[in-house]
Amino acid sequence: MRRGEAGVLIGEVARRSGVSPRMLRHYESLGLVRPTGRTAAGYRAYTEEDIRRIFHVESLRSLGLSLRDAGRALDDPGFTPSGLVADLARRTRERIARETELLTRLQRIDAAEPADWQDVLQVVALLRNLRSGDAGMRQRAALSSVDTAPVPVEALVEAVLSETDPHVAGALRWALAQAGERGPELLAAGLGSALPEVRGRAVRCLAEIPGERATALLRDALGDPDPSVRRTAALELGARGVADAMPELVGMVVEEANDVDAADALGTLAGDAAVADRIGAELADRLADAALDPSARRRLTQALAEIPGPAATDTLRSLTGDGDRAVALTARYVLELRESG
Repeated sequence: MRRGEAGVLIGEVARRSGVSPRMLRHYESLGLVRPTGRTAAGYRAYTEEDIRRIFHVESLRSLGLSLRDAGRALDDPGFTPSGLVADLARRTRERIARETELLTRLQRIDAAEPADWQDVLQVVALLRNLRSGDAGMRQRAALSSVDTAPVPVEALVEAVLSETDPHVAGALRWALAQAGERGPELLAAGLGSALPEVRGRAVRCLAEIPGERATALLRDALGDPDPSVRRTAALELGARGVADAMPELVGMVVEEANDVDAADALGTLAGDAAVADRIGAELADRLADAALDPSARRRLTQALAEIPGPAATDTLRSLTGDGDRAVALTARYVLELRESG
């Protein structure tokens, strides 16, 4: 405002504030901002204080306040910001969540590369059914995702990592195994979850996906803090011939945690003569532990039956005179089978 003027006309205020003349008139009609000055010609005009109030209103509106609340904030000393700002933050989070969900849905539809709007509708229906509250509908959506309409791998991974129904989870794992090479990379995020149940679902998925990347991620899962995650990974790695799983598999035999499958996996690993000797030595070391529970020693002796090679045979011979009669009888029986074979 130039010296000598009592106010600024609405057009100049609109230019300076970025608020349209129409909106300024709306503010005036609500009693939010009224021009309180007069020009020399007698026209109503905005003073510097009026313009400052306009900027205050716009600042409050930028936080999401309604015009009514903006007026109260400026005029009512008892209208404190704490409750309102917290509510605005909550509503903003909800809006961002809705918009993020929409963006994710659009990205997944785009990733499916629909040829026409019918394809778009099919993908939308499958994505919706994957999130249905009905387990049967989720299972049908998973099974049809391979043939009916391609569902983005991201959607399958999201679904399988949150699925609690075992039948639906099995269908999702099958669909994911058919989905190509991106599955393991996306499942890697599941292995980093803070929730052991989510990490377990990721490992079970990886166990059904062939390839080096899935095997590498399963090997990483051997270091998981949750025993069930480690054991699932170890069983599959044993079936794939990965010797790194050997200590965990031996531990499963000791702890009677799916010990029969663990012994079978050790037998698979023992197809390599060098690994067989390592397994035989590991089992012998465990059997020599005086603090080991008798039932664990019996399971370890039974596991030796699956292991070929001189190390295992020598251990069995040493056990034929064991103080535990069940251990000694098992060792003799296994040796008889080897000699007769």
